[in-house]
Amino acid sequence: MITFTGARKGTAPLTWGQRAIWDAIQRTAPDDHYFNFGRILETPRGARPASIAHVARSVGLLVERHEALRTLIGPGPVQDLRERGELPLRIAVDAEPRAVLAELSATAFDYAAEWPVRVAFVTSGDEVTHVVLVFCHLAADGIGAEEVVRDLRLLLLRGGLGGGPPPQPFDLAEWQASPAGRRQAAGAAAFWEREHRRMPPTMFHVPSGAAEHPPVWRATLSSPAADLAAQRLAVRHGTSTSTVVLTAVGTLVAEVTGHETVTVLPIVSNRFRATTRTAVTTLSQEGLFVLEAGKSRFTDLLAASGPAVLRAYRSAYHDPADRERVVAGAARERGTPIHPYCCFNDMRFVEQAVYRDEELIRRALPETSLSWPLSQDKLNCRFCVHLAGAGQISLTADTRWLSRPDIERFLLGLERMLVEAALR
Repeated sequence: MITFTGARKGTAPLTWGQRAIWDAIQRTAPDDHYFNFGRILETPRGARPASIAHVARSVGLLVERHEALRTLIGPGPVQDLRERGELPLRIAVDAEPRAVLAELSATAFDYAAEWPVRVAFVTSGDEVTHVVLVFCHLAADGIGAEEVVRDLRLLLLRGGLGGGPPPQPFDLAEWQASPAGRRQAAGAAAFWEREHRRMPPTMFHVPSGAAEHPPVWRATLSSPAADLAAQRLAVRHGTSTSTVVLTAVGTLVAEVTGHETVTVLPIVSNRFRATTRTAVTTLSQEGLFVLEAGKSRFTDLLAASGPAVLRAYRSAYHDPADRERVVAGAARERGTPIHPYCCFNDMRFVEQAVYRDEELIRRALPETSLSWPLSQDKLNCRFCVHLAGAGQISLTADTRWLSRPDIERFLLGLERMLVEAALR
């Protein structure tokens, strides 16, 4: 066990980000292990040989510093911050760290009773070679997890951390309820309300007639060519590769579904303020990207998509209660449920954009491959594109609305759209 004693305890409302992921978890259960994610930290060279006692002490200090890591979900739901406790520790002798990570990630958290981080030490002889951390998404998002890993590395090297405590979820919830927070929420709600009056009720509205068992499948396209093409287009159009791929996804959704107005929900980090930049919590929320695709070409849409992307980013920092009110009101007015069920998640931390040579893109095309790494019964969305590093593009979709062959065709069509536009 790893013991810890923090500075405060108590209850507080969920933050906007926590409420957003809590809603997603409720809609995905019992397959909500889908939201678990982890990190592997190799013991820094300067901290070797690292004993179990030293690494355990560092993890304890880490949990004391970041309140999200000792916060449970209480009735309400609310944040239930605990002052002290013991964190279970698994010792994996001479194990493969990625296998340990996969095992620890495979089951959903008990949100009311289990600490929201699972810890394993991979050992060789008497020393710890790797620390494996698996996070409950209510405690951290991807960038928050990187903050945890950075702090743990420093604790292993130095034995302590300087400076005051970082922003905490308790403090964030207090700001969100303040007049300044309510002004932010009101501005975002007005945008969601305006767009919900005109956008299509949903994107993938025609049953595929080819449902699998289980119905939810993920295909992953490994395409260095698509990555290189997106970089070339980003430089050419003075934008980011994320905007390039998001616009391409929207364009292709329009082609597949026949909608001239396309709505995509991009996952936005919401770390644009000094008070949120280094917080260990879940800040990521869905924004609202509305693309007037019509019959336009992808490159024409890319040239005009910048303002829509900025609006989507601003709309992501919103109160989920406001969004629920807006969506329910729009559904009543229009006489039909309204939800895009069409998401986009750029999970990369570093984005590279270099004006790549045409021949380099062509030579990369034979390296493309496609795999099917995941299937499950439930998901809170019908269609979600994920971007990872090294040209990894995944599409997780409900085959009741997009068949497995259509999932594969979409990913290969996305690659083709990016490459052809880059070489045009």
